[in-house]
Amino acid sequence: MASEFYLEVITPERTFFRGNVEMVIVNSSDGELGIMKGHVPMVALVAIGTLKIKQNGKWREAAINEGFMEVRPDKTIILSHSVEWPEEIDVKRAQAALERAQERARQRRSMKEYYQSKAAMARAMARLKVKKRYNID
Repeated sequence: MASEFYLEVITPERTFFRGNVEMVIVNSSDGELGIMKGHVPMVALVAIGTLKIKQNGKWREAAINEGFMEVRPDKTIILSHSVEWPEEIDVKRAQAALERAQERARQRRSMKEYYQSKAAMARAMARLKVKKRYNID
């Protein structure tokens, strides 16, 4: 289709996604960014949250960790620490990670530890949100 562009999402462990898409929405430090074919070239930070991909008229959503995104008119590349489809998310593991992060945040040993705990909480909550939205066991 003329309205499609190539998207590649890469983590250190794997190529998470590769293919033509109609649109991608990702969280950045400035809010959500929606990318379509012909978008102005840019580089952006990817924030913890959700990655939404529209392909063949259907939306698919994944939990995404921090990273970078390079946008070109016909191609977008996202490099992230981790990305997971809803069916890949282990709810018990995500819930345990959230509880550990909450406990570390309550202890507030240092500002660095506090911010690390907040980031861990955000990752766990994003994973749980995506899993809950799709209710996949």
